[in-house]
Amino acid sequence: MLRVTKLTDYASVILSVLAARPDDVLSTTGLAEQAGLEVPTVAKVLKPLAQAGLVEAFRGVNGGYRLARCADAISLIEIVEAIEGPLGMTECSVHAGLCGIEHSCGVRANWRRINDVVADALRGVTLAEMLAPVPTRAHGRKAIPATLAV
Repeated sequence: MLRVTKLTDYASVILSVLAARPDDVLSTTGLAEQAGLEVPTVAKVLKPLAQAGLVEAFRGVNGGYRLARCADAISLIEIVEAIEGPLGMTECSVHAGLCGIEHSCGVRANWRRINDVVADALRGVTLAEMLAPVPTRAHGRKAIPATLAV
């Protein structure tokens, strides 16, 4: 099964809290309360988000965090890569030379193509879009955004 890690999921939740209050500087404790997460987890997630330039940190009595850019200028690929590193469906789709059968592999190019499709889908969804309610289809099933319907 392909899935993002819990920390990446938590990063999207934390960033969505910040995106909902773009003019506010929120403390780690405040973010934890609003996100429903533990303070140490929020602190752990904020560090790579700050290193990736997705959040700004402010020190002092009224210190805390806010988005470094507008939510519509932050894509999901940036969030995923801030926490997990470069997107790679397989090891060889990120780094060449790490597989013993790479020279004779007939599927590597296709895994790279799939990797690119997934990356493009994540690139096509912004943090702002994640805040919007998901439109529903007939019969109560949720619609998948066109950018994710690969």
